[in-house]
Amino acid sequence: MIQIKEAKSKSEITAFVKFPFTLYKDNPYWVPSIIKEEVKSFDPSNDIFKTVNVKFFLAYKNKEIVGRVACAINWAEVNELHKPKVRFGWFDMIDDIEVTKALINTVIAFGKEHNMQYIEGPMGFSNMDKAGMLTKGFDYIATMIGIYNAEYYPKHLEALGFKPEAEWIEYKLDLQKYDKEKLTKMANLIENRYHVKKLEFRNIKELMPYVDEMFALLNKTYADLQSFVPIQDFQIEHYKKKYLNFIHPDFITCVMDQDNKMIAFAITMPSFSRAFQKAKGKLFPFGFIHLLKATKQNNHAEFYLIGVDPEYRSKGITAIIFREIYASFKKHKIEFIETNPLLIENNKIQALWKNLDPIIHKERKTFRLDINKTLSK
Repeated sequence: MIQIKEAKSKSEITAFVKFPFTLYKDNPYWVPSIIKEEVKSFDPSNDIFKTVNVKFFLAYKNKEIVGRVACAINWAEVNELHKPKVRFGWFDMIDDIEVTKALINTVIAFGKEHNMQYIEGPMGFSNMDKAGMLTKGFDYIATMIGIYNAEYYPKHLEALGFKPEAEWIEYKLDLQKYDKEKLTKMANLIENRYHVKKLEFRNIKELMPYVDEMFALLNKTYADLQSFVPIQDFQIEHYKKKYLNFIHPDFITCVMDQDNKMIAFAITMPSFSRAFQKAKGKLFPFGFIHLLKATKQNNHAEFYLIGVDPEYRSKGITAIIFREIYASFKKHKIEFIETNPLLIENNKIQALWKNLDPIIHKERKTFRLDINKTLSK
């Protein structure tokens, strides 16, 4: 018999966070979180929960944890985009569709309690969190900003009557294919034509005064996407604390106009995936050493965020960004880069990569189910 129990206490939330460590113990592609940091991020006192209702649930079978799910309602999304939905995320389970069904029924009950009309996932609390279930690329290691899951996950949801909702693709790029001369020539031309300039940072302290401007530009970049929920000020503070310590200033590129207004930026980072695997969920006593090594000895990087002012999107500004990225990667001996997940309909951002011979190596989707629909199995 499968039992569902809400995780409330710190020990229960810790068990919630630790479950995938057992599920994916011998999987070479899954990347663990830092246990202490993830437990802390679920604390109800965090500002992120000012506009989000969330509950965490564990599934038990024969007194063993066999699954987990988080149910969340982002009220900014409900009220501003008029989407009466429950987000479900941190969704993991053994290969037993009855476990999956029990977890989904819990999400449905949460949605009915709040008069929502449908559920969608996997996704986090906001658009800045990881989203999308892997449907292609199971033999590639997960990135810091991508969810990894076993191949049976989407099969379970489809069997239960779910339909795909949002779809993303991810690109893999080989820097050896960059035409450095052509890229440099184009970037220099764009700088002179539009009187724009790059902005460099020697340390994170120099970057901090520009972070709010980056997020404002991010909101502007993706505002025309139907699924985008604007990032709130308190969320910006949360993500500053969560991610900035991992980013080396060499991997941040900003472009300013002649009035010193930011018109484009890109944040990349060395891949920490192998380092997180070696850390095994703990920064201390030795986990942080693996992360430090990853910043200095790495041939693989990840594209985290990119923002381009719509007024400059068709003016080749990204040539400056790619010129600077190329120079930084050469300095750090980076050979390969993976993009963040890109929405399938976001042609404007995908077009940024078209001259770099991108290869689609991963695909992911969220899945949707109307709350009043009976599960198929």
